[in-house]
Amino acid sequence: MSETTMRPSADLQALDRLVGTWAVTGGVEGTVRYEWMPGGFFLLQHVELTQFGQQVTGMEVIGNLRPFGEPVGEDVVSRFYDATGNTFDYVYELADDTLTIWGGAKGGPAYYRGTFSPDGTTVTGEWVYPGGGGYSSTMTRV
Repeated sequence: MSETTMRPSADLQALDRLVGTWAVTGGVEGTVRYEWMPGGFFLLQHVELTQFGQQVTGMEVIGNLRPFGEPVGEDVVSRFYDATGNTFDYVYELADDTLTIWGGAKGGPAYYRGTFSPDGTTVTGEWVYPGGGGYSSTMTRV
């Protein structure tokens, strides 16, 4: 497939449901905003949250990897960059109304699983951490 006929993957395009601004409540509080980068190959998330009393400000780039000279990766992956210099990698998976975000590798012990409401205005779920812990989280479209 030539560069001019490349299309974003169907799995990435399915995340269009996230586009917009969301108020986040539960174990974290604040706002996240999703928007498409021109071309539609990357979804950008802008984060302004408070978690465990700490401000979390950052940006996430979500898409399929296409390293130089290699084929496009199957998984929808991301890297999150925060204002304190941290980077975190994730894998996104949307099946019907269930969004799973794996922390690190797909199938790993750290993940978020949430469900879209029938009208698409809320996503309710929880983060699960290895060894226990995690927190509930609800995103409401604003």
